[in-house]
Amino acid sequence: KVRDALASNIDLFSSYPDRNYTSLRNTISEYCNIPADFILPGNGSSELISLLIQERAPKHTLILGPTYSEYSRELSFSGSTQEYYHLQEERDFFLDIDDLCKTLENGYDFLILCNPNNPTSSAITQNELRKLIAFCAKHNIFVMIDETYVEFAPDINAITAVPLTREFTNLMVLRGVSKFFAAPGMRLGYGITGNMDFLSKMREKQTPWSLNSMGAFAGEIMLQDEDYIRQTRELILSERTRMIKELKSVPTYKVYPAYANFILLKILKPGLTSYDVFEACIRQGLIIRDCSSFQCLDGEFVRFCIMMPEDNSRLVEVLKNL
Repeated sequence: KVRDALASNIDLFSSYPDRNYTSLRNTISEYCNIPADFILPGNGSSELISLLIQERAPKHTLILGPTYSEYSRELSFSGSTQEYYHLQEERDFFLDIDDLCKTLENGYDFLILCNPNNPTSSAITQNELRKLIAFCAKHNIFVMIDETYVEFAPDINAITAVPLTREFTNLMVLRGVSKFFAAPGMRLGYGITGNMDFLSKMREKQTPWSLNSMGAFAGEIMLQDEDYIRQTRELILSERTRMIKELKSVPTYKVYPAYANFILLKILKPGLTSYDVFEACIRQGLIIRDCSSFQCLDGEFVRFCIMMPEDNSRLVEVLKNL
């Protein structure tokens, strides 16, 4: 739907976008069931991560890892110390909330987590998040939750922290359209927080019109495209279930529960490395992620995204034959 809408609205380039992005924020409000006043659109979640860290100016940050490297990169410009809390492979990378809270008592003022997490595809439930954020509120710790992959979860409402922004002011949730809507070039992200003072300060520091007119318009069309949303979720959820079932029967790998649009595998076969698996896939025209570059991920791991059924079947066959 976006392609057709953009082609017939090319004149949008002749005018500045609405500086407050009122129509876009109203659309996001409907999509997320949250007040429009809670929403700050931006030039991708990358801009919002940078703005958030700049405004918070944290001194001691804890990052839930292994995870996306951009958090660490932005923190490196802020002067904050940064340490990782390691998700444990023995727990299938599911978080131990009580243990994390004990760790947070050691002087941290900022917590970053990705939910569902990249590259583990594990997730934290909303009830667990409420407990964690309440603990952080008592200890003056601000929480940033990146929900880039949340639309791929079997039950979005079970894990999203967006409703918690009504309860807590020490929280900002970030989302975007790069993954679920397959539109990384649009550079549309949005932050959600119930902390009006903090949101206002972020907006003051944001570059005016950081999201262009066409991007803002396309975002509105995209978030209302119910057919695309339904079909994409049906495809990812069914194919993810099928691939996990097939790969669990292969002794070469350990397969972890997956909530995002990718699956993490640990290689158990002696002598077989993540690079070997990566190379075997490349030779068949399939690109997967060798996870050796991720912090806090000890061992041989690969991660792959769920594609169209025929490509998924080809990938499963390559993996089975190694």
